Amino acid sequence: MQSIAECYRKVSKDCFKFIRSQETSKEKFKNKEKMVKSFLIPISFWISNRTKNSKPYLIGLAGGQGTGKTTISSILKIILTKYFKLNVFKISIDDLYKTRKDRVKLSKKIHPLLMTRGVPGTHDINFIFDLLKKTKSKRFNHHRLPKFNKAIDDRLKRKSWYLVKKVPDVIIFEGWCVGARAEKNISLKKSINPLERKEDKNLRWRKYVNHQLQTKYKKLFSRLDCLLFLKAGNFKLLQSWRLKQEKLLKLNSKNKANSKVMSKNEVLTFMQTYQRVTQNMFKYAPKYSSLVLNLNRNHQIKSIKYNK
Repeated sequence: MQSIAECYRKVSKDCFKFIRSQETSKEKFKNKEKMVKSFLIPISFWISNRTKNSKPYLIGLAGGQGTGKTTISSILKIILTKYFKLNVFKISIDDLYKTRKDRVKLSKKIHPLLMTRGVPGTHDINFIFDLLKKTKSKRFNHHRLPKFNKAIDDRLKRKSWYLVKKVPDVIIFEGWCVGARAEKNISLKKSINPLERKEDKNLRWRKYVNHQLQTKYKKLFSRLDCLLFLKAGNFKLLQSWRLKQEKLLKLNSKNKANSKVMSKNEVLTFMQTYQRVTQNMFKYAPKYSSLVLNLNRNHQIKSIKYNK
């Protein structure tokens, strides 16, 4: 308990500074002291105890849209860096989206729905394979990974990419579908929402996505040293949280040219592309995740289950 209290004294200022940067005048974080002290610091101790076994220690952090993955992963990075003196690199699977140009090609070759970023198959995950391969080299120099700007729905220019200067002790790899597993092909036949019924009558899109999970994504996720899963109550709750995210994006992108910020209806349609994989994760991810962070309706961690 003493070490947790000591850690809290050393990191709380930086953690709360980050939290304030994520708040708006209407949206304030509640119970942030409890989130940091009772949940995220103990998780950081759990991670720190495991980092000695492999370098880099690859953490997957998953959860549906709007569950707070960016906030939680950012605070974990602050704690692991400031208190445990670990070199932490954090990246979202969203940063690995294929460019608009590449998604246009994919949409013409496979299915029009693949123009929409999000589902497995719309990322270039070779970037992570390349990073992991390079970290095993004795001559690691530096490595660049892309950054994606959702407001323009495209990848930023190379000069704005992440620069990894040395082998990280910890890599936090966060994203809504990180750790997702494929469904049985027979379950793909039943449409689960209007988008699937109208736009994917021949199942070509959902079969392609599922095949990606069966192959390249399975290979990548098997490299994870642990998986943290943020578990929300239901998909409807995720929709309301995601709408709040888009409002924030709209505020931050005001008056910017080429803005691709979505309307409410566009967000809800967009989320239908995520629904199948998300609901499958609701069902199965708690069983195979290392840690399950249960969230209440107010976006707060209410309990944590340590599975392994």
